[in-house]
Amino acid sequence: MLYNNGEKPMGFRSQNLSGPGRLITLEGIDGTGKTTQINSLASAIRKQGISVLKLREPGGTVIGEAIRQILLDNRHTGMCNESEMLLFAAARAQLVREVIRPALAVGTWVICDRFLDSTLAYQGYGRGVDLEVIERINNLAVGNCRPDRTVLLDLSPEAALERLGKRPEKTDRLDIEGRMFMERVREGYLAIAADEPQRFIVVDAGQPAKALAQEVFSKIWEGLSI
Repeated sequence: MLYNNGEKPMGFRSQNLSGPGRLITLEGIDGTGKTTQINSLASAIRKQGISVLKLREPGGTVIGEAIRQILLDNRHTGMCNESEMLLFAAARAQLVREVIRPALAVGTWVICDRFLDSTLAYQGYGRGVDLEVIERINNLAVGNCRPDRTVLLDLSPEAALERLGKRPEKTDRLDIEGRMFMERVREGYLAIAADEPQRFIVVDAGQPAKALAQEVFSKIWEGLSI
């Protein structure tokens, strides 16, 4: 099995003393600093004596990582929107059944870099794929495995593109989309968050990383600690 940053699951063989496992997802357009915030959040939760597993989408399994290579390959510019959506869903279905459900069952807290909301935002609002179709596919892919909390790192496309411009090595097939696409995706995320205010935590990703990390952890801990 392949996990985010080569990490192996923690606590799979012993019940977590903190209680049931939790699924926390981080969302946002590219360039919002999800990786930094996921690492900070995982570290803060572990300090509370809780086992944490970090994952990314697509990926986290052998099958998911193979799909990731297909999706991000710059040679695949001819991929149609529906194929893109279905590939993300396929990787997600594998991740849920092979990794996420078993981790939650033993009390591990799972932090995932993107989940089902990404497909709605990117392929739905960004690409124009029918939202109801995506909802049905998402339901099939994840079943009753839903995030307990979702952190939306909100940032303007202009600021995100400026950050991405400083990372020339990050130029996969999805990174090269323009400002208008990113604007549609951002608007999609905000619309999704507005529909589920109990689940979403919307934060300003333009603030200093340390202050942002403190805000994210405090809001997660306040809502999910036992």
